Amino acid sequence: MSAPEIPSEEIERLHERLAREAEEGGYHLNPDREFTRDLVEGLLVNERRYGYWACPCRLAAGSKQEDLDIICPCDYRDADLNEYDACYCGLYVSERVLGGEKEVAPIPERRPDEEHRAQARAPRTEPGAAAAAGSAKLPTPVWRCRVCGYLCGRDGPPERCPICKAKQERFERFL
Repeated sequence: MSAPEIPSEEIERLHERLAREAEEGGYHLNPDREFTRDLVEGLLVNERRYGYWACPCRLAAGSKQEDLDIICPCDYRDADLNEYDACYCGLYVSERVLGGEKEVAPIPERRPDEEHRAQARAPRTEPGAAAAAGSAKLPTPVWRCRVCGYLCGRDGPPERCPICKAKQERFERFL
């Protein structure tokens, strides 16, 4: 199946929108404009194919429920930015990449394989699971912005607070 033809004006409009929204949220798009436009075009192609922005660098199942974790911005973006200074496909980059201090390099896939994703989607049926969940240790740390109180659950704090734009060092471990 060939990719649908996307008008360049539509690609440019979405590129501008994503760049604006990224900066407003404390993120940055890759400064390589041609590379980034190709990724934006891939998002639009996937939107036409599936009805949502599946990551253009991953194989989508074509089921929104199965692909929720790879709808752009994907669930893995922030962890990839923290560890590798870019997301898996390279659309989002850190300030170090934006400023030319570091180049985008290949990033290992952190998305679990299909078998593990299926296990994660399976409903839990153990008796008392819901009650025990409240007292169980959280699987992911929670970080709090000391400036505005924003909370996020992830392995490390974001580069910038999406609410007040405070830098990473203004976050503290909350839980």
